Amino acid sequence: MAKILVVDDEPDIVNIVERILKKHGFETIGAYGGEETLNILKKEKPDLILLDIMMPGMDGWETARRIKENPETKDIPIVFLTVRGEEEDQEKSFAYSKANAHITKPIIEEKLVATIKWVLKTSKRKQ
Repeated sequence: MAKILVVDDEPDIVNIVERILKKHGFETIGAYGGEETLNILKKEKPDLILLDIMMPGMDGWETARRIKENPETKDIPIVFLTVRGEEEDQEKSFAYSKANAHITKPIIEEKLVATIKWVLKTSKRKQ
């Protein structure tokens, strides 16, 4: 099944999300910030990145923008998982960061898994 990079500055959130995804047959990699994510992507090529927005240092929007600017990683789908749910937050996720989806916390397992499966199925990247 697909490999998902789970990025959040809160280790508890990464652990919860990884447990949910593994239960549904996904392979996971955890990361705790933007710079770490970019470093992981030099070695790993996940099928999807699940990314928080509010992180210290490089936020999720900037991390996603850099991922999409890199020819090596530009086709990896990005799903934001965040507390930032206002319309302008979602607009920034899609327009500035070129995200494939934007879902809000608290985490609803069924919605999370359904969104990931939909993005994997509909993304341009070859699985």
